[in-house]
Amino acid sequence: MDDSGHCVVQNHRICISLSLSKGGPEMIISCNHLYKRFQGQTVLSDLSFDMDTKSDHPDILFYGPSGSGKTTLFRILMGLTAPDEGTIEILSGEAASGGLGLRFGTVFQENRLCEEFSALQNLCMISPLIQKTGAKKILQELLPEIPVEELYNKPVQAFSGGQKRRIAIARALLSHSDLLLMDEPFTGLDLENRHRVIDIIYKYKGHRPLLLASHETEGLPKMRVISIKTPFCE
Repeated sequence: MDDSGHCVVQNHRICISLSLSKGGPEMIISCNHLYKRFQGQTVLSDLSFDMDTKSDHPDILFYGPSGSGKTTLFRILMGLTAPDEGTIEILSGEAASGGLGLRFGTVFQENRLCEEFSALQNLCMISPLIQKTGAKKILQELLPEIPVEELYNKPVQAFSGGQKRRIAIARALLSHSDLLLMDEPFTGLDLENRHRVIDIIYKYKGHRPLLLASHETEGLPKMRVISIKTPFCE
């Protein structure tokens, strides 16, 4: 820890700085000149961006084709992989968990549901703080075509891909998190369902900033857009 009270961690030329203040839940993420390569192939090349929750447009859409590095970027932000070069600085206010890290509400590229459990069980198992009433409400909003008894009792392995996707979105929204990361959340959804899901995301996300990765923009709300391309996609 340095003299200013920042906790600084260095690993593979990454510097993550978490500064807790009592002035409010402002969060700033600054990524500078990120590079990532796999087996000699460049996936991220000189990517830089800033996100500030106090700005007019804190939510960000990372737009690019499949294979352009969007998932890799999210894995770097979550600490699941390290960039080969570049720096990440995270300045967080009271929203930070325990003072040393951020809690992510994540929709992964894969749904990552427990297939043998029901939709309701998948939501309630993420935290003992989840109230069944709230979980039931968001499930009924996101999946109005499914009878409630099936949402509560039927294994999710019996649901369609688009229905599973909406359960994964509900799980992220109900998480006690500081930041929402959604990687291709609209996979398997038609335009009508996409519009409804977007409305529900913004209904439940609260003050949490949203970082969203997608290869399409149709039906999305007004967001700051950062295009991601890699050399082999050009």
